[in-house]
Amino acid sequence: MSVSFSLGSLVATPAALEALQSARQSPAEFLSRHASGDWGDVDATDRKLNNAAVKNGERILSAYKTKDGERIWIITEADRGSTCILLPEEY
Repeated sequence: MSVSFSLGSLVATPAALEALQSARQSPAEFLSRHASGDWGDVDATDRKLNNAAVKNGERILSAYKTKDGERIWIITEADRGSTCILLPEEY
């Protein structure tokens, strides 16, 4: 599937950045997947919601695991003003 949406300003929580640093992974690795429509570890319902959100201008949520097994989320806001990398417990 080919998707296209603006990520807006990129932000991340300190805990998410620490998890990425600990796993020796770059935020860009996960942002690239998110921006290309690879929603990661979301269920079929969330996958459908994300695909619709790209067209309808709603919030987009991707979920991934680092090489260390730490879960991270990436959320692009409905207005496409910002995209945040965070840990699920920070939501």
